[in-house]
Amino acid sequence: MSLSPEERAKVIKAAFEARDMAYCPYSKFRVGAALITPEGEVIKGANIENASYGGTICAERTALVKAVSDGKKSFIGLAVVTDVHEPLSPCGICRQVIREFCGLKMPVLLVASDYAADADEREGKAKILEITVEGLLPHSFGPEHLELPRGAA
Repeated sequence: MSLSPEERAKVIKAAFEARDMAYCPYSKFRVGAALITPEGEVIKGANIENASYGGTICAERTALVKAVSDGKKSFIGLAVVTDVHEPLSPCGICRQVIREFCGLKMPVLLVASDYAADADEREGKAKILEITVEGLLPHSFGPEHLELPRGAA
């Protein structure tokens, strides 16, 4: 599974836009995420912090919750961007939630904050780490595992 150049550009741009909406008065660590559906619709999410830190929700989960609550459960890509000048990976709980709703072979674009769409090909690619959901969470547990036969208790 891969994204067209137009889909890549669209989902990356949306992740940057989402990052601008982050509410992070405590960590000052902005994160934006964007999902793209097979129809080309983009769903954005930003991290939303809370004074009770456990109430914080990451950008990746914000995007997924928005999408699923609107009935969208099919995605062809995800882009994530922070304020750091290197691609950073989603946290563990986000990886598991991504795994719940996204195919194992779906591309995940981890984008450096200084990525520029108009940079030359070599420079631009160095600012994006493209991985799959399976690469983010190898040997993962998913919904299909709940249907497997079980031994005696």
